[in-house]
Amino acid sequence: MLDVVERPVREPGPGEVRLAVKAAAVNPTDIGLRERGAEGLEPPWVPGMDAAGLVESVGEGVDRLHAGDEVMAAVSPRRPEGGAQAELVVVPAASVVPIPDGATLEQAATLPMNGLTAVLSLELLALAPGQTLGVSGGAGLLASYVIPIAKLRGLRVVTDAAPDDEALVRAAGADVVLPRGEGFPAAVRDVVLDGVDGFVDTALLKRDAFPAIRDGGALVPVRSWDAGEPERGIEIRPVLVFGVLERTDWLEQVRGLASDGTLRLRVAATYPPERAADAHRAMEAGGLRGRAVIVF
Repeated sequence: MLDVVERPVREPGPGEVRLAVKAAAVNPTDIGLRERGAEGLEPPWVPGMDAAGLVESVGEGVDRLHAGDEVMAAVSPRRPEGGAQAELVVVPAASVVPIPDGATLEQAATLPMNGLTAVLSLELLALAPGQTLGVSGGAGLLASYVIPIAKLRGLRVVTDAAPDDEALVRAAGADVVLPRGEGFPAAVRDVVLDGVDGFVDTALLKRDAFPAIRDGGALVPVRSWDAGEPERGIEIRPVLVFGVLERTDWLEQVRGLASDGTLRLRVAATYPPERAADAHRAMEAGGLRGRAVIVF
């Protein structure tokens, strides 16, 4: 159940920023928090990992950000004060950067967590220029960030899409776009004979992705791995984005890529807080080509 509640919000401490949130994106991870809560924390739980808004005040030692700045932030909802889907949040200054040039606050709210996840996924794979990357869920928001960043790193990208989404995925920079569906992983071998060197599994294929990957390649699942031991020497390297929410340099990197148009920020729909449940339902139903965003 989702509801609007009143909660006190403290002043920022040293190295922290208090934000007046104007937009907070809804991501798949929020569905899990709503359904299962946060272990060790008493409810009410506040979901949300992406916020954009105005700096209201800064704590001691923060000189990079100032009151009134338009910023975006990556927020952990698994802390006592909760996540980003709130009118006021206090976060580490390291998790906050200016919004991309030319972006609205709603658009900026789609970038921090997924941008960090995209960069971390590629860092975990550590592929060299000229190697081949497979990406499942090519039309999804996370994949739309992974693909262009991979191209900047000199990788060849093979992904999937439904016919209506093929142009969208090609515009992101994919070299090969195969039909979406059960046959996608096996079809990769028709264009990459030995299989891809690494695979970012945004569509949660899990073991079903293995046919696409070469012997000794690597799979990056975007959620924890619970599908048993891998095969053929394939390495499993799960994304743990909670560990990189304070990578200011990565946030600045994806901010720059959104500013120059390399990353395209997509808002599927906006909702007031009173309709947050509708935003979560839209995310859970799937098929969005962007993010539902709660606006305050």
